[in-house]
Amino acid sequence: MSIENQNLIKYNSGYIIGISLISALGGYLFGFDFAVISGALPFLRNEFQLDVWWEGFLTGSLALGCIVGCIFAGKLSDQYGRRPGLIVAAAIFAVSSIGMALAGNLLVFVAMRFAAGIGVGMASMLSPMYIAEVSPAEMRGRNVSINQLTIVFGILITNLVNYFLADTGPEAWRWMFGLGAVPAVLFLFGVIWLPESPRWLMMNGQADRALKILAKIGNEHFVSTTRKALESNTVSTARASFSDVFQKSVRPALVVGITLAVFQQLCGINVVFNYTSTIFESIGADLDRQLMETVMIGIVNLVFTLVAMWQVDKLGRRPLMLIGSLGLSITYIALAFVLQNGAAPIIVSLLVLSAIAMYATSLAPVTWVLITEIFPNQIRGVATSIATVSLWLAYFVLVFTFPVLAKVLGTYGPFYLYAAICFAGFLFVKTKVTETKGQTLENLEDNYIRH
Repeated sequence: MSIENQNLIKYNSGYIIGISLISALGGYLFGFDFAVISGALPFLRNEFQLDVWWEGFLTGSLALGCIVGCIFAGKLSDQYGRRPGLIVAAAIFAVSSIGMALAGNLLVFVAMRFAAGIGVGMASMLSPMYIAEVSPAEMRGRNVSINQLTIVFGILITNLVNYFLADTGPEAWRWMFGLGAVPAVLFLFGVIWLPESPRWLMMNGQADRALKILAKIGNEHFVSTTRKALESNTVSTARASFSDVFQKSVRPALVVGITLAVFQQLCGINVVFNYTSTIFESIGADLDRQLMETVMIGIVNLVFTLVAMWQVDKLGRRPLMLIGSLGLSITYIALAFVLQNGAAPIIVSLLVLSAIAMYATSLAPVTWVLITEIFPNQIRGVATSIATVSLWLAYFVLVFTFPVLAKVLGTYGPFYLYAAICFAGFLFVKTKVTETKGQTLENLEDNYIRH
């Protein structure tokens, strides 16, 4: 796009941010279910008499549901649209939150947490993809990061609620999970108001509807420019299949997407989020201190996510990923060392919060931005689904194995492994990931497509 044409384009920023925020409420649900387990786990251990294997499986059962949700969301969103998928995700989440709160035994609880994972998995894929498709190139990185902002806001609010509910007795965990129905219902009503993705409409032969929505997003020059880009890019309206995603021409993009998704989880930070109580219990901290640490983690996570939103369209995706992965590797080595030597809780806390800050400014938001950017329009739904399934599978492996590894190696042991994974991720980003900021989704196809 020429500089002259770019200067003629005007955006309705308020409208774009409004629909992005509503879609990003799916991220809040993600953050809620992700964080609630950390505060509830001490109560669940007593309620269900968990050993290390059941503790890992109960925590990771969310991820197994997420995998199912991502597979379902990819096909649903390509066939019926992004908006119906978000509506289904909100409804599933509301029902499962109440189900977990009322669970009378371990199997029912795990089944409901698995169901919650289906909703979270759908939202984790569809919310950032929808935002990427309705956002102009100059705003896309920041707007997709709104989804990460609502995730961390959900984590912080949930950690605060958990902290204040902890003194209400052994049944506190039921309230912790049941309150998730409130944001789920708000999300459901919000999504009903959302327009469909104009890119999906164009690919499905509904150009008139797409143009009306584009006219709300920007002025006439924006509409005409976007229409030309979409029409030249949309070669066929046929829906993508899984075999299309594995074609030789798009394989480089798929490899990068899957690797980044897996790396975001196996980097180890979600052990810090989900097992905060375990980590601080290992150095003698009481329950009040353990829960207070989750609140501090939530605050730091929120602050540095705002930093990432400020920088992702300025500094760029690649530099943030390089700084974050190398920084995490170094921090984990220091954290493992102080845990191994029984350091004071304040020292452990500072290192944990440093790791959270690095992750929040790099791998957390930027991975989602890149996954929504690197795939061609025709296969974006299915390809994003595959990458997000890989992410949740890696999350399950991470949280399921940590209690077992911690028992065998000590709480500090796994962090040496995570440090090595972060360094390997640094090398991958350095050699395989190219910068994507400021480019349209259509122009980006040349970055990762083999012609």
